[in-house]
Amino acid sequence: MTKRALVLFGHGARDPRWAEPFQRLQKLTQEQMPDVSVSLAFLELMTPRLPDLMKELIQSGCTDVTVVPVFFGQGGHVLRDLPIMIDQLKIDYPTVTLKAVAAVGEDAGVLNAIANYCASALH
Repeated sequence: MTKRALVLFGHGARDPRWAEPFQRLQKLTQEQMPDVSVSLAFLELMTPRLPDLMKELIQSGCTDVTVVPVFFGQGGHVLRDLPIMIDQLKIDYPTVTLKAVAAVGEDAGVLNAIANYCASALH
């Protein structure tokens, strides 16, 4: 049986409080997908970094990993830095199915939820 993992990938920050919404998102996502390992990884300034987390996931038996960039848009980190990391991880772990999807801010449902939140600020 394939052991799947979902990695919520964020930028990272010096202030640990910055990660709190990401931790809540991870918990909510894990509750929706109890049969999938849902983890956080960061580009910089926080741990775990994506390569370190991938090593842990592989050691725990994961063979199918999807990376979700929790970024509002498809900027340089998502378009440049993440693909370089993904390509290297595919070389390092050739037997693992690894893919990255578009940044969460590119999803219409996410944008609608944010628009609803913004509009509700006037009520």
